[in-house]
Amino acid sequence: MAVHNGEVAAIFEEMADLLEIDGANPFRVRAYRFAARTVRDLTREVAEMVARGEDLTNLPGIGEDLAGKILEIVRTGTLAALETQRSKTPATLTELLRIPGLGPKRVQSLIQALNLRGLSDLQQAALGKRIRTLPGFGEKTEQHILEALSARTGKESRLQLAVATPYAEAFVAYLRQCPGVGRVVVAGSYRRGRETIGDLDILVTGHAGRAISDRFVRYPEVREVLAQGETKASVRLQNHLQVDLRVVPDESYGAALLYFTGGKDHNVVLRQLAQERGLKLNEYGVFRGTVRFAGDTEESVYAAVGLPWIPPELRENRGEIEAAQEGRLPKLVEVQDLVGDLHAHTTATDGRHSLSEMADAARRRGLRYLAITDHSRRLAMAKGLTATRLSAQMDEIDRLNKDFTDIRLLKGIEVDILEDGALDLPDDVLGRLDLVVGAVHSHFNLSKPKQTDRILKAMDHPHFSILAHPSGRLIGRREPYDVDMSRIIRKARERGCFLEVNAHRDRLDLTDIHCQIARDEGVLLAVSSDAHSMGDLDDRRYGIGQARRGWLQKSDVLNTRSYAELKRLLRRTMET
Repeated sequence: MAVHNGEVAAIFEEMADLLEIDGANPFRVRAYRFAARTVRDLTREVAEMVARGEDLTNLPGIGEDLAGKILEIVRTGTLAALETQRSKTPATLTELLRIPGLGPKRVQSLIQALNLRGLSDLQQAALGKRIRTLPGFGEKTEQHILEALSARTGKESRLQLAVATPYAEAFVAYLRQCPGVGRVVVAGSYRRGRETIGDLDILVTGHAGRAISDRFVRYPEVREVLAQGETKASVRLQNHLQVDLRVVPDESYGAALLYFTGGKDHNVVLRQLAQERGLKLNEYGVFRGTVRFAGDTEESVYAAVGLPWIPPELRENRGEIEAAQEGRLPKLVEVQDLVGDLHAHTTATDGRHSLSEMADAARRRGLRYLAITDHSRRLAMAKGLTATRLSAQMDEIDRLNKDFTDIRLLKGIEVDILEDGALDLPDDVLGRLDLVVGAVHSHFNLSKPKQTDRILKAMDHPHFSILAHPSGRLIGRREPYDVDMSRIIRKARERGCFLEVNAHRDRLDLTDIHCQIARDEGVLLAVSSDAHSMGDLDDRRYGIGQARRGWLQKSDVLNTRSYAELKRLLRRTMET
């Protein structure tokens, strides 16, 4: 059984949570969290490194002990130390930790104050309005807990897109080795670039259906075979992810790919358009009577109903059909359109690589500029920069830029937006920077008017350039704070500043809907990695996926501009 980086990271995160609840040494807890992030952000699988006999202690923050634990997880799929810690931890705690927004400290407070025995007790406490009376919680937190509990019982379990990606890519590579296989593609919400996916739908062309199906169910990571036939099969992997297989002939490939990509409402409209033309459209092709005359490609299917091909990311029935009919479909932005990255961290705060290392990594990826935006002083847990330390970093960037010919480092900061809307560093320091990226990292539970006014005030600051991760959400872990995003977008347009599409796999923030609203308002968006390591720069692919779902074209994205044009646009924000 192959073990992926996400599973190793999840084990370390759970270990850190249980240790924190148990009151363990904070440095030990922090070591597990750092190790989890290191493993999760690697561009290579640790299982591959183990197989090659590589020294895992060369990884940032991984000493002999943690290297040994990674080796144990890769070889056994579990960690004995975690099993021991679980046995010492009441089941109630483990259940509560799975509720988004409830970290170890809050879980401990709830159990002690309310004598909780499980999720049903938590729900009763929330319905009885007892949680809001506890210090540090309040009515809004209580409502978020109720919503999270409802979502937990009413929805299927979903994986983040970035977590699902290595599973999908590994399974596809495995199937391609099967004799008789033609094309192999993952369809469904994965192909549409949704933030989370419920399962994987793999479409394969080939005529050796039984042989392909047999190979599919023998995949080493399969935990359970749910169904198997000549051209269909369904399995559940060790991580509980369901994967479904469909084998189709070449002549049906396009129709099947369109059908299994979805979205559901988009497909319904296509079938209606086909019926209006006296046609029948299904996963096997487009038919006039019993004669199939289209279906080998998606393009042929769309053409049969009078439409141009529509990119998968737009297939949600949110206006793409009408745009296609009227010739208004956007030419969506591509990863290769990005010539720079406007949000990256270094070892000066909570990053894991130095200035020069981050510059080299950006250069290797073909970027022409990279903004260094370490945290400001308010974020003490990230070793935030004081004015003095930021000034020293600016001087270092100037020295490095003298030696660079093919990339430029921009002097920036991810400055905290304080509760009153002020920025966390003095104006004379902010004025020396190339860009100021403002971010909310605290007081997430302010009322909607207060949270909105707080951000609007920050955006009015004369040195404000870009609003980072505008909603503050962490997918599956923290709901967005309550803010009037339409007002934020209009303010950006009026002020001439920009919003970020944060590409970090846990954020993907802005949402696709708000990307589309910003585009319609003429607000440029920066698709930025929020990289805390060299490998994180590759997460730009997920940010671009989000941008594409938001209908963004190259011209809608700030960091598709040349360095000279970018500097002009940034200077305009600093002079407004």
